[in-house]
Amino acid sequence: MAGMIRKLIASGVAAKVIQEARKPHNQAKIKKFIADFQNKQGKGGGRPGGRAY
Repeated sequence: MAGMIRKLIASGVAAKVIQEARKPHNQAKIKKFIADFQNKQGKGGGRPGGRAY
């Protein structure tokens, strides 16, 4: 029973996220976040602490 409730809540949250992501002003925020994240990854080149895995 708890698993079914958990899945129901998760699907409701996912539906709301998708609904919000379709709005133009949120799309701009998402694109900016992705661009900033990619730039950050490109500059750093690895994990903090200098250890490569």
